[in-house]
Amino acid sequence: MTTHAIPVQFPLYRGERRVRIALLGMPNSGKSTLFQAVSATSVHTGKLAGTDRTYEECRVQVGLDEANLVDLPSTRSLHHLEDTDLVALKYLLWGDVPPPVSAHDRVAPPAPFAPPDVIVQVVDATALERHLELTLELSQLGKPMVLALNRMDEANKRGLKISAAKLERQLGVRVIPTIATMGQGISELFAAAVAVVREDACPVPQPFSSHIAKAMKPLSDALNDADIQAAFQAPHAFLVQQVAAGDPFILGELGQHFPARVPKLTQLVEAAGGQLPRPLAEEMHADRHHQAASLFEMVIRTGVSPESGGWRGLLDKLFLNPKIGLIGCLGVFALVLFVVFEVGGWLDSLTAARLIEAVEVWQPTSTGGVVGRAVVDGLIGLVGIVVPYMLPLVLLLVALEESGIMHRIAFVVDRGFHKIGLHGAVAVPFLLGLGCNVPALSAAAATSKGHERVVASLLITFVPCSARSAIILALAGKYLGGVGVLAIFLLTMVVIALLGKLLARRYTESGPGVVQEIPPYSLPRLDTLLKTTWHRTSDILTIVTPLLVGGSVVLALLGHFQADEYINLVLTPITGWWLGLPIVLGVPILFGILRKELSLLMIYQALGSFEVGQYLDWVQISTFLVFLTFYIPCVSTFAVMLKTIGKRDALFSVALSVGVALVLSGMVRLPLELVQRFAG
Repeated sequence: MTTHAIPVQFPLYRGERRVRIALLGMPNSGKSTLFQAVSATSVHTGKLAGTDRTYEECRVQVGLDEANLVDLPSTRSLHHLEDTDLVALKYLLWGDVPPPVSAHDRVAPPAPFAPPDVIVQVVDATALERHLELTLELSQLGKPMVLALNRMDEANKRGLKISAAKLERQLGVRVIPTIATMGQGISELFAAAVAVVREDACPVPQPFSSHIAKAMKPLSDALNDADIQAAFQAPHAFLVQQVAAGDPFILGELGQHFPARVPKLTQLVEAAGGQLPRPLAEEMHADRHHQAASLFEMVIRTGVSPESGGWRGLLDKLFLNPKIGLIGCLGVFALVLFVVFEVGGWLDSLTAARLIEAVEVWQPTSTGGVVGRAVVDGLIGLVGIVVPYMLPLVLLLVALEESGIMHRIAFVVDRGFHKIGLHGAVAVPFLLGLGCNVPALSAAAATSKGHERVVASLLITFVPCSARSAIILALAGKYLGGVGVLAIFLLTMVVIALLGKLLARRYTESGPGVVQEIPPYSLPRLDTLLKTTWHRTSDILTIVTPLLVGGSVVLALLGHFQADEYINLVLTPITGWWLGLPIVLGVPILFGILRKELSLLMIYQALGSFEVGQYLDWVQISTFLVFLTFYIPCVSTFAVMLKTIGKRDALFSVALSVGVALVLSGMVRLPLELVQRFAG
C-alpha cells in the first residue's frame, strides 16, 4: 500500500476551532465566483441584521484544517457608509459580540457568528489601482489579511504584468494570483489564509504622508484614551481615520457616549485641516488615492505582450474555461466510452471469450463436475471483469489524474454535481462506474466521506456499467434502434439527477466545501501508473473473486437440481403480472445479481433462442431493459458497499434499486402499451 507523509501544522483548526474567513471585495471582483468554487453542497444564506443585504456561509476543508467561509456583500469603501453597508463593517470589527458603544442598538448583532480571523480581499487585477484604495482602508482594521489578485488571465490579455511578490512586500500581506473562474490559485489562497491566522500576521497600517500625519498627531493623541478604546474595541488607527474623515457612525457614537469630548475632537480636525491645502477629509482621500496609484505604478508593467501560455494555456482553455470547459469534459467522457466499449470489447475477445470457448466442450453431469465447472466459470467471469474493463479504465483514469487533467474536470463539473448534493471530486468514480461499479465505489470511498460518500455510492449503482450497457446495446440496439438506446441512457441520467436531489433531503448533513487543487500538467510515469492502478484494484479482487465463484456454484447447483421452475413460479407476480413478461425470465432476473454479464446468456437460454424478438414484442423488451438497467447491479457491488458505507445503507441501496426498477418499468410499460394498442 502506498503511503504519503503529510506535514501537520499546529495548532490544527478543526471543529470548534475552525478558522473564520471573510470574503470581501468591490463589485465585479469575482468574489462570489470564488465562493462558489469552494462552497459546500449546502450553503447557509442569511441577512445582515436590520438590512436586506445577504451573506452566505459554509464550511470548507483546507488541507487538514477546516474553515467557516463567509461571503459578505460587496463594498467600495469603509468611509461614510449607509446603514445597509455599515452592518458589514460592524461584523468585521465585532462579529456577534457588540462593543459597549453599541449596547443601545435595538437590532441584533450583524451576524450570528464570531468576527473573522482573516479577511480575504478579492481584487480585480484589471482594475488594481481602484481596488487598492479599499485594501489600504482594510489594513487599518488590525485583522490578518490576504489579497486574492483575481482575473489574472484578463489582466494578461490586456498586456498588464503585475508583480505579486513586489505588491506583497509593499503591503505586508500575502498576495496570491488567482483565476477564480478556472480554479487556479484557489488552493494556494486558502492555504495562505490559514497560514496567516496561524502566524497571527496582521498587515501594518499604511501611514499617511508625513505632512498629514504631523497635522493629525494632536487628534491621534486625543483619541488614544483608555475609555474610548474600551468603548469601541477597535484599532486606534481605524478610529483616528474615521474621525478625521468625519464618519457619521463613529462621530454619532462618540456624541452619545462621550459628548463632552466631541467639541474638542471637532476642533482638532478643523485645526489639522487648517495646516493642509484642503480640509482634512479631502486631503486624506487624495493621499489614499495617491498611495494606491504609487503602489500600482511600482508593481505593474503595461504594454507587455500577452502571454500565450503555450500548450498548457490551450489545454486550460479547453478544460477550465467557463464557456467551453464542458467540451474538454465531453472529450474525456468519449475517451472513457471508447475504452469501455471498443478497447474493452477487443480485450474481452482475446481473454474471457476465448476461455469460455475453450471450456464450452466441458459439460459435466455429476454434482462434483457441475461444481468444478461453476468454479471455472466464476474465475472466467473474474477475468471478464478485470482484464477488459477494470484494469484499462482504472489505468486510463489514473493517467488522467497524474497528468492533472482530471483535477480540471472535477473543478468544471463541481457546480453541476452540487445540484445533486455532491462535489466535483466524485467525477472520477462516476466515470469508473461506466466500466464497473465495483472500483467506482472504492474510488468514491477514497474521495469523499460522511453522508456525501453514502449519496455518491448510492447514485453510482445507477450508472450503467459495461455489463448492463452491453445488454442495452445488444437488445435495444437490435430491436428498438438507436432512439431506444439513447432513451434508456438518457433515462439513467435523469434518474441519477432526481435521486440525487431526493437523497440530499434524506441525508441532510452537508459535508464541507472542498478547495480543489489545480496542479500543473505533467507527464505520467509508468511506474506510478502501475503502482496506483494495482493499489486501487488489488483489494477489489479479494472481495469479488469469492463472490463470483460462490455465485456461479449456487447458480449451477440450482440448475443441476432443476429448481428453476420453482424460482420462476415464485417470481411470477413480478415477471408475469407487473412486468408483463414470460415467467421463464424469472431466473435471469434473479441471478443477474450474481453475474450481470451472464444475464443476456441466461435470457437466451430461458427463451431457448437467440432471437428474442420472436418471444418478446418491443413493449416487453423496453420494459425488461428498463428493469435490468436499474435493478441491483451485482452481488460484488453490494459486497463493496458493505465495506465502504455499512450494512444499513448497503441494504437501503438494494431496496432503493429494486424499488426504482419496479416503479420505472411499470411507468414505462403502461404508456407504451397504450401506444401499441392505438397503433395497432
